[in-house]
Amino acid sequence: MPDLVNPPEHIRLAKRVAEQLRCSRTTAEQYIEGGWVRVDGRVVEAPGARVTALQTVALDPDANLMELTPVTLLLHKPVGYEAGLGASDAAGAHHHHSHGSRSQGAPSAATLLTAASHAAEDASGTRVLQRHFRQLECFTPLPTPASGLVVYTQDRRIARKLAEDIESMEQECIVEVAGQIAEGGLQKLCHGLSFNGRPLPPIKVSWQNETRLRFALKGIRPGQIPAMCEAVGLLVMAIRRIRLGRVPLAKVPEGQWRYLQPWEKF
Repeated sequence: MPDLVNPPEHIRLAKRVAEQLRCSRTTAEQYIEGGWVRVDGRVVEAPGARVTALQTVALDPDANLMELTPVTLLLHKPVGYEAGLGASDAAGAHHHHSHGSRSQGAPSAATLLTAASHAAEDASGTRVLQRHFRQLECFTPLPTPASGLVVYTQDRRIARKLAEDIESMEQECIVEVAGQIAEGGLQKLCHGLSFNGRPLPPIKVSWQNETRLRFALKGIRPGQIPAMCEAVGLLVMAIRRIRLGRVPLAKVPEGQWRYLQPWEKF
């Protein structure tokens, strides 16, 4: 029975590129995954793609392997998506929210990381490649009912920094509230409240407009902001994280992402 799926004249693209360029199979695979190889004029990023002898395989004249550096993606997570270190944030998401049960089956925010959802405003100039969506790790959990900045990285150094420093890194959140704040409530939000029986350190809180508060705080706990607001007579309608350390979400529409720029540091 002849193999109709992979007839003998079909060979792996990586093998063909290696033969054509007289380079190693590994180098060939890197060129292909770097988006530098076209088959009949179309970019193909899969080294295992099959090609025939009749197809034209060409390497881009600008091809370089420098672009195989790991990337970091900054996602504007919408409400209702799960983002975190597995269980650690899913559990936190339904501490304080009666409708938290839906985060059991909440879709993963990582499913939003595709070429189609790349923000048009991205100033990095990085070419979007399929390999940028593999082996991403997230160390910046955000409860399912909240929206805003979540970081996914392939870069070991950034992963280590986020894993070690997330507690001491300042996070900025915009909090939409309803109700009438208690007398002296803003001062109390800044200092004087406790959470889970422990006094909270001083926090920077200010009004952005009539219904929005801006919180800048470190080591945020799931359910902390709603509990703080409740203590001064306010009900939290929405929480959006807009900055982690020195890195802002910037102009990324909800559900889209941008690359971390080389000069940006958390």
